[in-house]
Amino acid sequence: MFNRDRWIEILEVLTSNMFRTILTAFGVFWGILILMILLAAGKGLENGIRSDFGDIATNTMFMWTQTTTKPYKGLPQGRRFNFKISDIGAIKQNIPNMRFVSPRNGLGATVIRGLNTESAQVFGDYPEIIQQDPISILEGRFINHSDINDKRKVAVIGEGLQKSLYNAKESPIGTYIKVQGVNFLVIGVYNKKENGGSDNEQKDIYVPFTSFSQAFNRADNVGWMALTAVDGASISQLKEDIIALVKENRKIHPDDMRAIGHFDLYEQYRRVESLFGAMSFIAYFVGILVLLSGIIGVSNIMLIVVKERTKEIGIRRALGESPWSIKLQVLLESITLTLISGIAGIVMGTLFIYAVNYVLDMNGPVDMFMNPSVSLGVVLGALGILIGAGILAGFIPANGAIKVKPVDALRAE
Repeated sequence: MFNRDRWIEILEVLTSNMFRTILTAFGVFWGILILMILLAAGKGLENGIRSDFGDIATNTMFMWTQTTTKPYKGLPQGRRFNFKISDIGAIKQNIPNMRFVSPRNGLGATVIRGLNTESAQVFGDYPEIIQQDPISILEGRFINHSDINDKRKVAVIGEGLQKSLYNAKESPIGTYIKVQGVNFLVIGVYNKKENGGSDNEQKDIYVPFTSFSQAFNRADNVGWMALTAVDGASISQLKEDIIALVKENRKIHPDDMRAIGHFDLYEQYRRVESLFGAMSFIAYFVGILVLLSGIIGVSNIMLIVVKERTKEIGIRRALGESPWSIKLQVLLESITLTLISGIAGIVMGTLFIYAVNYVLDMNGPVDMFMNPSVSLGVVLGALGILIGAGILAGFIPANGAIKVKPVDALRAE
């Protein structure tokens, strides 16, 4: 079936009018190239946005206090208030499916070590915060519950702060820094991966929540909370119950929508996920439409080729060649033309994506865009589409070819 003579004939047909063949092939080439570029661009945007989220627990909500806008139970409008440690226990006890409830206090402070001084943000945290907003511990350890229970004045500092306060080869572990006049023992050094290691963004200090409250006179006040639901439960579905419980404890009017500020990371992440799906759909839709226009061009050219070879087909039929053999010949010509142009488009798309990644590696990351790529499955799927498209493009001309009666074909001019 796939003999040498048949493939020589296919080559002769495709090269007999090279300009026409190239123009026809360009439609398929351009379609597959556009499809790959659109998918790679969508993947690059997806990678960039996901990188902005970093390793942070996406099923998380952040909550803080604001000013009340309604009077309630004898308390005036415009009242400022704080969360309390008791609110943390109430949430854990009354709201199901909570994985982590982490209180936090913070302040901007001057940090002194010997003759070196630096400004930093200091956070009083519980150990669970590292599960919600992950950081990489480069040296030493993070705070633990023993530090919380014993109110130890220990600190985990950022890599940027280490470079500002210490010599290049000096280890900060076991040394003391002074924060707002209070000495803290350094027990760890961290780096936030999602921040790219920038020194200016690595100058936060983590200390135990209890020692922060004691050192800086915060009593049982809580300025901020991070709340994470268990896997399989949505923090968005628990949000209303959490806020209602805290409002009741803090004597906030149930209809006061502005007293408690919150940011639902899970809800934002779901919106982004929907955006990724929409981008993929648009990329496939536009790319396949462009590819389809190329396939239509191939089908039209094959119709012209069959028309030009009417007499030849008649002679072959008169000499006894089977209709299936003629039909196969036309289909193979169509598939060959489609595959060659499609593979050329895939190669060009691959080189283009490689070039874009090379430029990004050379010039540094671009905001919300990184590592554009197309998976192997998409490439294999594109090849499958090309084979199917080649068959489709040649099917109508092939059927037309075998319907020509030998006598009529021999009479054709």
